[in-house]
Amino acid sequence: MMIKPCMSALKHIQPLLSFQGHTGITMIDVPFFRRKDKVVFIMGATGTGKSRLAVDLAARFPAEIVNSDKIQVYEGLGVVTNKVTPEESRGVPHHLLGTVDPNTDFTAADFAREATRAVESIVERDRVPIIAGGSNSYIEALVNGCADFRLRYQCCFLWVDVSKPVLHSFVSERVDKMVEMGLVDEVHRIFDPSADYSVGIRRAIGVSELDEFLRSEFDESSGDEENRARLLQTAIETIKENTCSLACRQLQKIQRLYKQWKWNMHRIDATEVFLRRGEKADEAWETVVARPSSIIVEQFLGYGTEDHRRLNSAEILLPEMTALSPLPAVAAISR
Repeated sequence: MMIKPCMSALKHIQPLLSFQGHTGITMIDVPFFRRKDKVVFIMGATGTGKSRLAVDLAARFPAEIVNSDKIQVYEGLGVVTNKVTPEESRGVPHHLLGTVDPNTDFTAADFAREATRAVESIVERDRVPIIAGGSNSYIEALVNGCADFRLRYQCCFLWVDVSKPVLHSFVSERVDKMVEMGLVDEVHRIFDPSADYSVGIRRAIGVSELDEFLRSEFDESSGDEENRARLLQTAIETIKENTCSLACRQLQKIQRLYKQWKWNMHRIDATEVFLRRGEKADEAWETVVARPSSIIVEQFLGYGTEDHRRLNSAEILLPEMTALSPLPAVAAISR
């Protein structure tokens, strides 16, 4: 059920100020206060379920999603970049997802500019912007590098965390599934022996790692099919290793940002979800991730008493609130 927010908590408020000027004229209609609009951020290492949580929240609140993944902004390579599919998006509008020329560089400054525009348009339509993605340099550029954004918006940060061993195991399984879904064929279609892997979408993990294997297709001295199979397996293992390394770097960056800026950050431990399979995993997701996050966002948006009662009805009461602590413990990879 989507719950309509208490819009008084989201709209700008301009109280009137009346005072006597030095000329004796009474001054009225002077705005002296502007309540900040609300923006929700969903952070976490790759594979922890950020996109899934963003869609879950947007299905409960009137919201739209702004992608903050520096590779998913580019057009193409849907499997390699693990973009949310139309089915997974469940009709929720997504901004900055697959919209940038894949052969250009979309910098943190570009993101801050375009994300600000997207947030403005979402707020103007009385909806909540949810910024979700693993590129913390993008988020830092927007929140800490853009003074106008800090002045205009109040932010709430949800950090979806999964223990390192569990996450790394999941990442390995996910790469295997991506290969089954056509990862190699996707990279093959854009393969160019003279390409620069430091520009645009070719920076994605899974592209440069396949270079030697794809070159072997055109190299008669590369050996037989057995050798090519070994090259492919080596590439896949390297993709897994590099993805796990990325997750560790992302986690370290989140910890640094919290310590440095003291953001209003809530850590959600999703480890239990990744230890289960099938329906049990979905049940755990709802219990330890989706519901606690909904409560946090509901409180952040300042819902009215009636809405608060409905969101906390017997059907969705939290079993306990330990996952909501604003950060003490840290552990370190779904989408």
